[in-house]
This record gives sequence, structure tokens and C-alpha cells, in this order.
Amino acid sequence: MGTMIVSKITSKAQTTIPQAVRKALGLRAGDSLTYVIEDGRVILMRSEAASADDPFAAFTEWAGEADSRAYAGF
Repeated sequence: MGTMIVSKITSKAQTTIPQAVRKALGLRAGDSLTYVIEDGRVILMRSEAASADDPFAAFTEWAGEADSRAYAGF
């Protein structure tokens, strides 16, 4: 197991991302995070920014092949 870092959750369900984690992920103010839940664990990753040229990039439920064909000209 790697390095273990602990942070607390406030009454509003907020937490501060520890400096070591921010540094490891290259996080800066305004960055987005992705949470993956697997087998009772959460994996925290830096999200890749959606392309401004693709207005549908944020809608992953439209990522199927049929939708790609239907919206190919947009």
C-alpha cells in the first residue's frame, strides 16, 4: 500500500485536498476531479478538461456508437 494521508470532512461534507495529493495530481484552483468507486475504495483522479470544440463531451451518456453517428455532423 502507498502513502496514507488523512483529512477530515466538515459538517457540510467538504474537505481540503492535502498539499501532497494536490502536488501528486498536479491540481490547481479550478481543476476538476473524477472519483471512481471500486470494491469499497475510491480512486481520485484529475479530470481531463472537455474540449471547448465538442459541446457534447460533458455528456458521457451520449457516448454510444448510435449517438456518435446521429450527431456526427454537429
